[in-house]
Amino acid sequence: MTMHTVCRVADIGIGQMKAFTVDKQRIVLYHLTDGFFATQATCTHVFAPLARGKIIEDSRVQCPFHRARFDIRTGAVVDWANFPPGVQLLNVVRSEKALSTFEVRVEGDNVQVDIPTN
Repeated sequence: MTMHTVCRVADIGIGQMKAFTVDKQRIVLYHLTDGFFATQATCTHVFAPLARGKIIEDSRVQCPFHRARFDIRTGAVVDWANFPPGVQLLNVVRSEKALSTFEVRVEGDNVQVDIPTN
């Protein structure tokens, strides 16, 4: 396990998210009511930046491009890309794929993320 300090707890308010590059890996760090979570920074549909999306229902991130929704805690697909009408044709080629997630811990005032080495 390789834990990297990403930010301080106070840097991201509850209900907010922020993109970071950690050890050459782009991630999004989310601060939910039950703690911090991290996923890959891009949507698995067409690689849109998730940090430009929004947190909905305090547990899901919605992609800003085609409205794919993912469970922030597990990375699981909740709703696949469905906007604008017709994007479903692309879904034949881009089948559902979960987000990669990363272990997060709070150590004192610091938020740390485990970025596995390849």
